Amino acid sequence: MSSQLSYSPYDYRIHEDPYPVYERLLEEAPIYRNEELGFWALSRHADVAGAFRDWEAYSSINGVALDPSSWGPQAHRVMSILALDPPRHTRLRALVSKGFTPRRVRELHPRILELTKRYLEPAVEEGSFDFVAEFAGKLPMDVISELMGVPESDRAELRRLGDMVVHREEGLNDVPPAGMEAALTLIGYYVDLVAEKRRKPADDLTTALTEAQIDGDRLEDKEIIAFLFLMVVAGNETTTKLLANSLYWAWKHGLTRDALHNPVDGWIEETLRYDPSSQQIARTVAQDAVYHGQKVEAGDRLLLLIGAANRDPRVFTDPSVYDLSRDTSQIISFGAGRHYCLGANMARLEAQIALAELSSRISDYEIDESAAVRVHSSNVRGFARLPLITTPR
Repeated sequence: MSSQLSYSPYDYRIHEDPYPVYERLLEEAPIYRNEELGFWALSRHADVAGAFRDWEAYSSINGVALDPSSWGPQAHRVMSILALDPPRHTRLRALVSKGFTPRRVRELHPRILELTKRYLEPAVEEGSFDFVAEFAGKLPMDVISELMGVPESDRAELRRLGDMVVHREEGLNDVPPAGMEAALTLIGYYVDLVAEKRRKPADDLTTALTEAQIDGDRLEDKEIIAFLFLMVVAGNETTTKLLANSLYWAWKHGLTRDALHNPVDGWIEETLRYDPSSQQIARTVAQDAVYHGQKVEAGDRLLLLIGAANRDPRVFTDPSVYDLSRDTSQIISFGAGRHYCLGANMARLEAQIALAELSSRISDYEIDESAAVRVHSSNVRGFARLPLITTPR
């Protein structure tokens, strides 16, 4: 007899391995209700992708996280464009995009490569190192900081604060006090950074945001600060986790040599499908709907389970198999529609450079799984520690 089906994004058991629960949700409860926390959850690919694309029926106006401290009409103050609907979302995204251009991201390529080599070369030479602490945790923060114009001396502290914002304490269904304090400190830092860039403009994203305009419309300081906060939390954490998840799953499935000796794109995309950094995102139901015979009412909270949708057997054959040659064109790891992740190209670029450089230096690697430590977050899935032993080429 099957145990009672239970899903909560705060459950430490879900953080360790959500996929057996996702498998049951997909088949037994494609629309799932958690009465204690007051949310519905969609798991099937068609439902999740459809909700992503229908912003009028599934609103972001109360934010994208279940945390009580993050939920409500003021969510955009820290979650920026993630917590807005058109027309405010359209306006803000257009203005932000004036600074966060594909050209600006492409121009980071030489610097990403330089930073990758800076951290990777001594680590690989050592032969045994913590992949997160020595590399994957440093590179994305440095890239974002480089983009934003944050001095090198401040970056380690910003990364520490960002980690605290996403960490969740067992038994506490909200941002813990230390995370709240870290968030306030980060916001204070970006208040000062924006003021500095207005006084002394530079060739960086923060300056570009202060100068961006469309027909005389400009971003307010509070909008710029919220976007910078979003980038340091969402952009840094998710890319760090993508890198470590890629190494872990290739090793776990005995595919380290295949991953290291072939183009890395398939490795990255299959990791994004198999175990995405962002596992779920919340929406507010804006109009009554019926899913699989169950009525969901306007005003209800709805979770879109990205991690489950990417394992839906209706879309992906043998979804629990980690296949580096799989067609991953249907993944929804970066969302879909108007809220498609603005930083998706940058995350992929960082991962391509990082894994290609690693592949050029080592022929194989082992992971000390007994010493690996997972992150505990209601949304982000990955490792806080991943000890690696490398075999040089």
